[in-house]
Amino acid sequence: MDSKGSLQQVLELAEHLSTVDKVRLIERIAPKIESHLCNVKYIPRKSLRGLWRGLDITDEDLSEVRREMWGSFPREDI
Repeated sequence: MDSKGSLQQVLELAEHLSTVDKVRLIERIAPKIESHLCNVKYIPRKSLRGLWRGLDITDEDLSEVRREMWGSFPREDI
């Protein structure tokens, strides 16, 4: 096994640990994960407010979409 094991390999090895050793493993790895997460830059998301502004969706448009969505319901193959 190479020095950078896959997640599956690590999980298989961890299964053989005692409960106490599993807790110790978590105690040792959690601070490293936390430090990596603290270094991640926060990128603000673009607001979706006003996304639909300017579109003219009529009741007939909504009815047509509903008919398309529910047209084959209930299906026999589910």
